[in-house]
Amino acid sequence: SLCLSSSSSFSSSCLASASASTPGGEEPNGAGHLMDFLDEPFPDVGTYEDFHTIDWLREKSRDTDRHRKITSKSKESMWELIKSLLDAWSGWVVMLLIGLLSGTLAGVIDLAVDWMTDLKEGVCLSAFWYSHEQCCWTSNQTTFDDRDKCPEWQKWAELMTGTSEGAGAYLLNYLLYVLWALLFSFLAVSLVRVFAPYACGSGIPEIKTILSGFIIRGYLGKWTLLIKTVTLVLAVSSGLSLGKEGPLVHVACCCGNLFCSLFSKYSKNEGKRREVLSAAAAAGVSVAFGAPIGGVLFSLEEVSYYFPLKTLWRSFFAALVAAFTLRSINPFGNSRLVLFYVEYHTPWYMAELVPFILLGVFGGLWGALFIRANIAWCRRRKTTRLGRYPVLEVVGVAGVTALLAFPNPYTRRSTSELISELFNDCGALESSQLCDYVNSPNMSRPLDDIPDRPAGPGVYTALWQLALALVFKVVVTVFTFGMKIPSGLFIPSMAVGAIAGRMVGIAVEQTAYHHHDWIIFRNWCRPGADCVTPGLYAMVGAAACLGGVTRMTVSLVVIMFELTGGLEYIVPLMAAAVTSKWVADAFGKEGIYESHIQLNGYPYLDVRDEFSHRTLAADVMRPRRSEPPLAVLTQDADSVEEVEALIKGTDYNGFPVVVSRESERLIGFVGRRDLTLATARQKQEGVVSSSLVFFTEDPPPLPDDPPPPLKLRRILNLSPFTVTDHTPMETVVDIFRKLGLRQCLVTRSGRLLGIITKKDVLRHMAQMMDQDPESIMFN
Repeated sequence: SLCLSSSSSFSSSCLASASASTPGGEEPNGAGHLMDFLDEPFPDVGTYEDFHTIDWLREKSRDTDRHRKITSKSKESMWELIKSLLDAWSGWVVMLLIGLLSGTLAGVIDLAVDWMTDLKEGVCLSAFWYSHEQCCWTSNQTTFDDRDKCPEWQKWAELMTGTSEGAGAYLLNYLLYVLWALLFSFLAVSLVRVFAPYACGSGIPEIKTILSGFIIRGYLGKWTLLIKTVTLVLAVSSGLSLGKEGPLVHVACCCGNLFCSLFSKYSKNEGKRREVLSAAAAAGVSVAFGAPIGGVLFSLEEVSYYFPLKTLWRSFFAALVAAFTLRSINPFGNSRLVLFYVEYHTPWYMAELVPFILLGVFGGLWGALFIRANIAWCRRRKTTRLGRYPVLEVVGVAGVTALLAFPNPYTRRSTSELISELFNDCGALESSQLCDYVNSPNMSRPLDDIPDRPAGPGVYTALWQLALALVFKVVVTVFTFGMKIPSGLFIPSMAVGAIAGRMVGIAVEQTAYHHHDWIIFRNWCRPGADCVTPGLYAMVGAAACLGGVTRMTVSLVVIMFELTGGLEYIVPLMAAAVTSKWVADAFGKEGIYESHIQLNGYPYLDVRDEFSHRTLAADVMRPRRSEPPLAVLTQDADSVEEVEALIKGTDYNGFPVVVSRESERLIGFVGRRDLTLATARQKQEGVVSSSLVFFTEDPPPLPDDPPPPLKLRRILNLSPFTVTDHTPMETVVDIFRKLGLRQCLVTRSGRLLGIITKKDVLRHMAQMMDQDPESIMFN
């Protein structure tokens, strides 16, 4: 219990709930007056301490009081009416600013990643800040067949030695590729380590925890925003098996937190701030994938804990502005929002659902395997000496990745380019190895309706290289995700699925071509017809693997069809996503983000977890028999000196108030911060250490000539949440989830027995699942 455990450990609890308002609008415990003086700055006392959980009921009550006050004042004068209108519109202004900034940052990151990824292989002589593609756009000597080659773009060996052929040139290019990768990864991990330790990882597990009400000071700060933006470019450019999509959600939430500080409505209310952060997460996915609707659904399905209807509208607006801003920058140069725009000309057939479902099974198996392997490696990193050398680990993994990636053309290029090629349909103008089919000499079909053809030698070479790339990505991603650099998981997971899907697609295509008389092909695949689209299989495989790792369903399908523009392929995507989730859930209910939340010991009560054990509140509450009694205050028997001694001698965040220590009849609950502020301010009004503290409406009988008493009824929460000792824990867990409680008091017939905090609930749930209950601590 937090009232019974040191607040230096991490977690949630006993800061008092704010005074509850009665239905008639009366505030018997003076909450309205209290809010004014509690909002005044006071040295060394914050609203919530670091690594503690907010009180959702208190924040809701405070916002209701603030709104009531603004509404009543707006009738007094025109200026107050204007202020109330500005307050009402401040939420939309914040959304506009979040969308503009996150869209701009995403565009800059995309452009910088393109340039720095190509910098590992060569440089543009006409303008060094151009990427390979941009350099050859501006060239007048580029032919269609050799559109990737132009005299303005030179590889490092050609620039240094004058020749681009031979073993010497290959080795020099190889060496410089590895050195650039080592330099970028070293800069990334060094900047994170020195300036912003919170800038590492994807950020989504921590964002989920923060949105559930946990306080991690600095995690969404200005330094974290700056360093994460810079190091994300370096980390992706180094060629490590990671993506920028997850970290972009963290970047967008940092933007949201930054703009919250401009408006007191959000800066002084942690509950309202989290509504903004939910919308910012939607904007982050919107710019990461060019998927505004998918971003809103991702925020709703995956990261948000509290998502009221008005947050849905604002999330939609923020995602729209962010997507519009990114489209204005046009970082991909194709005048499209989407990352991997595809255009297939062939419908899918019912018989193809079988390979689609098999890809879903593969995605579920890969997701379950990846989560177990990655968590085991991250736990080893935490518990061994490996964790003490993050720079060495990052540079070592980057070096090995670069050494193994360069020889294979499919791993040498950026993962986004690889996925884009795997998604593409083979038209007549494609020059990729994957499109090296044997053409019939008398073929006279339109360019967009090329019939299925036998695979040429280039396709078989590409299949071997893709098989090696698949093994490489599967292994390397396990060791990369979780290192002390910004690292997203969306793109590596999609790459694994896209490689597997393209290989299955080519296999189905060639089987249909050579055996078109089989019964399964006879009805829909006639000789000379364009039956199978291997790129579609890559798209379905990518969705399956991403779903297996993250356990997303609805938002995943929407993101995938927004990402590719393949609207008519929703059913195959849905089949693969659902299958991968079912298969992965058979091996464990937690996705990768929930697993990392558990690994780090964040106090996160997942609404999707089921609690079916037959335990009671009395089994979980503190104090236990071997522990000292609960620290309480009496309603009219304690002096200021005794109250101050209790505050100084304990780390608890709040204290139950009882009639007397003998009767233990519960009156209410008072928070540590409120008590500290009240006693300190009242010292200026003649109150001394021997003054009596009372929480009743009328002062108790006092001796002759007493020092002025201290009345603290206005800071007393007269309606703390209580349960009886026989309340089933299933009900208690549900109450904590749905009301966002920090603690509830346990009583029997009005007599205080103990307290249950969020940390106690999490410990008990871990214990019931045969896990270490002490793992529930912020690590």
